Amino acid sequence: MATTLLVIAKEPRPGRVKTRLTPPFTPAEAAGLAEAALADTLHAVAATPARRRVLVLDGSPGPWLPAGIDVVPQCAGGLDERLADAFAGCAGPALLVGMDTPQVTPELLTVDFSDCDACFGPAEDGGFWALGLARPDPALLRGVPMSTPVTGAVQRARLLAARLRVRDLPRLRDVDTAADARAVAASAPHTRFAARLAACPAVTDRRAAR
Repeated sequence: MATTLLVIAKEPRPGRVKTRLTPPFTPAEAAGLAEAALADTLHAVAATPARRRVLVLDGSPGPWLPAGIDVVPQCAGGLDERLADAFAGCAGPALLVGMDTPQVTPELLTVDFSDCDACFGPAEDGGFWALGLARPDPALLRGVPMSTPVTGAVQRARLLAARLRVRDLPRLRDVDTAADARAVAASAPHTRFAARLAACPAVTDRRAAR
């Protein structure tokens, strides 16, 4: 079991999050989808066994934050530095996820480190949606190129180069584009994210036109 569950996220404000969803969505709609995805993720984290749950946030918390989750600010620097810094604050096994996979469940987030040193959750776009370390070491993340089609491969190779035993988690789809949003909502229809997507005019107007 992970001693600490980490979620790294941006405050869901229009123009700051999910910019690749615009168009077809407006900045406000994109922010609403980001908020729903973050809320789904945080509620899954809140229901997952752990000693500590931490939101590593760029911005300020809002009503979407459930009880029982600590909030700490992100450090300055690139994403690799911010991920490394998140792990630096952990004592004992830790699992980190982002805010782009609202389909996560407590079952997916309940990882066992008894037979591995690291857990790696690949994403369909070539990145990764989860990274777990039995002994958090920020150096394992610093210098990894982020937001590229090879990010996941480079990060996993970094783990193997450190002679860690790596267990792969299921491959998930991040929400980056409108096509991603539709696919993820279809795979997890009972989420807040799916409900928010269904209420967007860009979706309801398309249905009405058929």
